[in-house]
Amino acid sequence: MFSRITRPARGLPRVLLGLGLAVAAARIAERPGEEDGQKKRKNREAYITAIDRSRELLRRVKDEVGSPGIVVGVSVDGQTIWSEGLGYADVENRLPCSPDSVMRVASISKSFTMTAVAKLWEEGRLDLDAPVQKYVPEFPEKEFEGEKVTITTRLLVSHLSGIRHYEKDIQKIRKKIGKKSLETTVSDVKTLPDTESTKAGEQCKLKQADNAKSQKNAPLEPEEFYIKDKFNSVIDALEIFKNDPLVFKPGSQFLYSTHAWTLLSAIVERASGRKFLEYMQQMFKDLGMINTVPEEHEPIIYNRARFYRFNDKKRLMNSPYVDNSCKWAGGGFLSTVNDLLKFGNILLYSYQAKETAMLPGYLKPETISMMWKQVPNTEMSWDKDGKYAMGWATVEARQDFGQCKCQKHYISHTGGAVGASSVLLILPEQGNQSVIPPRGVVVTIIANMQGTGLNSTALKIALEFDKAKSAQS
Repeated sequence: MFSRITRPARGLPRVLLGLGLAVAAARIAERPGEEDGQKKRKNREAYITAIDRSRELLRRVKDEVGSPGIVVGVSVDGQTIWSEGLGYADVENRLPCSPDSVMRVASISKSFTMTAVAKLWEEGRLDLDAPVQKYVPEFPEKEFEGEKVTITTRLLVSHLSGIRHYEKDIQKIRKKIGKKSLETTVSDVKTLPDTESTKAGEQCKLKQADNAKSQKNAPLEPEEFYIKDKFNSVIDALEIFKNDPLVFKPGSQFLYSTHAWTLLSAIVERASGRKFLEYMQQMFKDLGMINTVPEEHEPIIYNRARFYRFNDKKRLMNSPYVDNSCKWAGGGFLSTVNDLLKFGNILLYSYQAKETAMLPGYLKPETISMMWKQVPNTEMSWDKDGKYAMGWATVEARQDFGQCKCQKHYISHTGGAVGASSVLLILPEQGNQSVIPPRGVVVTIIANMQGTGLNSTALKIALEFDKAKSAQS
């Protein structure tokens, strides 16, 4: 019996030889993938220190602000080096955060919309300097101090239109801007902070100073921050603000306004000939951003996180329900850190891609340069060293004294919405034209807690990875 089991079958050696050749062929076929995997492992090992330091920083920030969850993603030269979730995407059900967690990206939505605007402009379908009424006649022509004025798409994307934000009291906004103008120089005008929840909080502080007792139980943000009404179209959403007077003459001052981007969504809709959300979803598909979607209450969205805030007793609470149909373009999308990294690298590639044998970028390099160029009369409220551009804010490279502060060129946008905070930051590599793009560091962070400033944290992480990259060369 034993010998019968161990005796080889007559045709077995030939079968084994065939199997051996097949396995060898499979290994040869898999070798490029194996080499890619080894390269990725080596790259990750080179950034271990940067990852460890950045993780510790992120844990401290998470504890400091009390966010239930926070997710980070970092890429270097187009390759994701680190993505991780800390804490919980859903506290009640103890579901941990992960790179697949789908969260509100808030005002990073403006950068998405700006990409759509730039694409339509490149195609000759949208004139940045035409009056908005060319595309949206439903928006009334405006006057300021008895003078007829013109609002253009170019003014909208840089927050120079004079259209108000969530605060309805125009005189109060003017008073606030005027007061801050007296406290600062013309070159460093202070106005409402960028993240929507922080801006709203500052507006509330002014109201509390006027009548603290009556505002004791008032909400921390203006009423329009918590709009629950569902609008059937972006044209319908214009009713919120279209008949209100302008805060200032268009082009003369900066006032961050998400409502202005609702008007912009109507312009995109008319210029493209498609519903705004349809156009944006097609763009996300073209970009490969499969987990970036409009935030709607009804659809089942896998891995959607819950969103949180603190009550007046500093207890963690679920955020109240809001409907983002009033502000798709300015703050209405959900995404993941992986999709945001992809988006950042697509733009970085477009910025650096010249006319060579490589594939063209989604946008032309000169279009990205225009989009990221600082615009006069604006400010970058989350970093006073920069200014707003077009749907992004930019800090330029600068160093005034040897061995002192070295300011690196970077582009970013922050976001603050009900129960969420976010940032997407791009730190391009400068000067090296021999390496195929994208060249540089992209960092994104999303938290499911509102009122959390994340830009400085993202910048520290980007510089940490940039230093690690430089050490390898």
